[in-house]
Amino acid sequence: MAQNVIRRTPPKTDRKAAPRAAAATAAATQASLNFNKISKDPRTHKLWGGFLVAISLCLLLAFGSYLLTGADDQSAVHDLFNSKKTLEGVKIRNVLGLFGLVVAHYFIFIWFGVAALALPFLLLLIGLKIGFNVELMPLKRTTQKVIFYIFWTSLLLGFVVLNTKTVQSLGYLCGGLGYEINAFFDRYIGWGSVFLIFGLLAAFVLFFHEINSFDELLGRLGRPARQRAIPDLEVVEDENEEEEENEEEDEEKPTVRKTPTLNGNGKEVKLEATPPAPPTKPEPLKLVVEASEPEEIIEEERNSPLVSSHSSPPAPIVPFMDSDQIADDLLQQFGPYDPTLELEKYQYPTLDLLHNRSDGNAGRVTTDELEDNKNRIVETLGHFGIGIASIKATIGPTVTLYEIVPEAGVRISKIKGLEDDIALNLAALGIRIIAPMPGKGTIGIELPNKNREMVSMRSVLASKKFQDCTFDLPIIMGKTISNEIFITDLAKMPHLLMAGATGQGKSVGLNVLLASLLYKKHPATIKFVLVDPKKVELTLFNKIERHFLAKLPNSEEAIITDTKKVVYTLNSLCIEMDSRYDLLKNAGVRNIKEYNAKFTNRQLNPEKGHHFLPYIVLIIDELADLMMTAGKEVEQPIARLAQLARAIGIHLVVATQRPSVNVITGLIKANFPARLSFRVTSKIDSRTILDTGGAEQLVGMGDMLLSMGSDMIRLQCPFVDTDEIEEVCEFIGNQRGYASAHNLPEFSGDDDTSDREEIDLADRDPMFDDAARVIVNNQQGSTSLIQRKMKLGYNRAGRIMDQLEAAGIVGPFEGSKAREVLITDLNSLEQLLKNL
Repeated sequence: MAQNVIRRTPPKTDRKAAPRAAAATAAATQASLNFNKISKDPRTHKLWGGFLVAISLCLLLAFGSYLLTGADDQSAVHDLFNSKKTLEGVKIRNVLGLFGLVVAHYFIFIWFGVAALALPFLLLLIGLKIGFNVELMPLKRTTQKVIFYIFWTSLLLGFVVLNTKTVQSLGYLCGGLGYEINAFFDRYIGWGSVFLIFGLLAAFVLFFHEINSFDELLGRLGRPARQRAIPDLEVVEDENEEEEENEEEDEEKPTVRKTPTLNGNGKEVKLEATPPAPPTKPEPLKLVVEASEPEEIIEEERNSPLVSSHSSPPAPIVPFMDSDQIADDLLQQFGPYDPTLELEKYQYPTLDLLHNRSDGNAGRVTTDELEDNKNRIVETLGHFGIGIASIKATIGPTVTLYEIVPEAGVRISKIKGLEDDIALNLAALGIRIIAPMPGKGTIGIELPNKNREMVSMRSVLASKKFQDCTFDLPIIMGKTISNEIFITDLAKMPHLLMAGATGQGKSVGLNVLLASLLYKKHPATIKFVLVDPKKVELTLFNKIERHFLAKLPNSEEAIITDTKKVVYTLNSLCIEMDSRYDLLKNAGVRNIKEYNAKFTNRQLNPEKGHHFLPYIVLIIDELADLMMTAGKEVEQPIARLAQLARAIGIHLVVATQRPSVNVITGLIKANFPARLSFRVTSKIDSRTILDTGGAEQLVGMGDMLLSMGSDMIRLQCPFVDTDEIEEVCEFIGNQRGYASAHNLPEFSGDDDTSDREEIDLADRDPMFDDAARVIVNNQQGSTSLIQRKMKLGYNRAGRIMDQLEAAGIVGPFEGSKAREVLITDLNSLEQLLKNL
């Protein structure tokens, strides 16, 4: 059999087809590029926007004219659509002629009725957004609302028209669409259609507006509108509706919050720009900017204190009684004890003592700077193959934090390893990279602002946040990276360890801390112990010695500069601490707050040694010098105070410019949970003070990091000049003060032992016998007991105590403990006194 053989021949190729296809492809590509170029041209956007605005105005005129003249034009419309007659000789009264008549007839009479009047308004919003980038209202949500309410209004009016039997005269109110739908409902459910219509409205309001209660609905209806246009920026209301829109458009338009540094209105701003695209992310990124509302400033009246004065004159001091019933009666009769009675006319410092350094243009971060930094970050990371999913900026007074969300699959260790390379490519001073940011799934890059904002001490003190502050020891730390004033309570910290290289703002920070307390606390409620080995930093506060300072009884100067006196002062504070703990123990309370509350309510008897306890703040300006000269003699009392002194109101603020391990030892560091670091010279110093790096990347001039537990906060310290502090201290010093500075318990070192052995008992104090009887009767060898019972000064009481020791009535000095009483009864004492 013959087999049919099918031969396949290759098709003939046209050699000219390939060049033609390539040319056609190139032409199509060029046309596409030209179209994209034209479509992205701002002039094209303005033309389209202007066209839509003009159309909206024309529709508004046509619709309005139709409502007035539509009845007269009905015959013209009937002739046009239902017959073959021409319109020659027919008079059309619509303002826009035949075009306006036809368009209005369709939208109003045939479709939606009077609800169609909202369509020109919607076209106006779209035109303003496209052509002029002005968004009077959130565009997407407004569009959804308008479409729904046009349809719903047509339904509601259709129900009214259908049930009032006035179809011919009121048909234009609901339109044909609303009428026909209601006619359909009427055939099947009758009056039940009204429940369907309003149920549809309720469902829309509940789900679209997220209304959970009737009260919330009333609150929404009464809320004033805050829409305001910002040129070249898209403004979004900071409300629940806009937050929902941001969630829906997260891929297309992420929300951008604007800081007062940009426009000063505290609203959210969307900023879109196309940066140089990294190889792995061709889509443009959107920059998100966040900041907080500006602090409300309240200017005080001249010579009026920031802290409110007492509304009524303080109650007089009256005897305290042991009986609870008598104490209650005294409390009802005279009121609570007032510790400020002795200086009841004391005036708090006023704000006019400080300079007003507010400058509206200082520290302003422009949109161009934000976009430039964003583009540099995206381009730099793109060079290393790191794609970015989103980027958000938070503007502060000193630096701007750019939070980056890397694409899936990017290893954090890769970004950490490129820290130096990224800093080199960004070419900015003081770049700090946080990878990852604690508590967030982002990577932080902090870039210094070109124009830094000076945080004025006066503006911070005048803020509502500080004036309304109710902390026990409020101290101003500065402004955060989101422009919020940061105030903390030293009583809860409870101690603060500060470090920073020379000239980075450490001394200014101490002045800010002291000024915060001076503006908020009365002299009766707080005392300062100032240690200044450099002898020049804290000398300004000598003028407030009789008001706020505490010192040793035999010390001439309140500012402690001599190393030996520093050791004595620290040990004296330890004695004061032990004495206060004894008072708390006898009062049956746990801390100074409870003790003072009990004392002011007249529940504690002063005859038993109880008295009002002011807070004591110990400030050491340079710890390194003390550690070099005194070493363990300084370290041990500081560590002891840091461990135990919190409950009895003694708090430490220790500063040093050399945060090395031989200065900030482990014993000291373990008891200071709050650490504050200005700029330091090396990463080792940063790890010593903060247990992490970053302080070496600060930009100086008050830029600092505050570590409190697991939180690390970047702050800009307020600036207060030396002459301002001098004026504040002079204002306080010129007022009536106490007779002397607050006396601390006297501490005698080991060098006083030889003096005690050479005491001549033949030259005894005239009150020696009485003092001996007081000591034996109370069985407490305490110098302060002699002071209180016999109303003597500390020096004389100390000499009597030395004579009692030489006479064998009390034992030797035992540090912070009371001396042992060697005589057990008064009869033995009288026999001893006769022998002397």
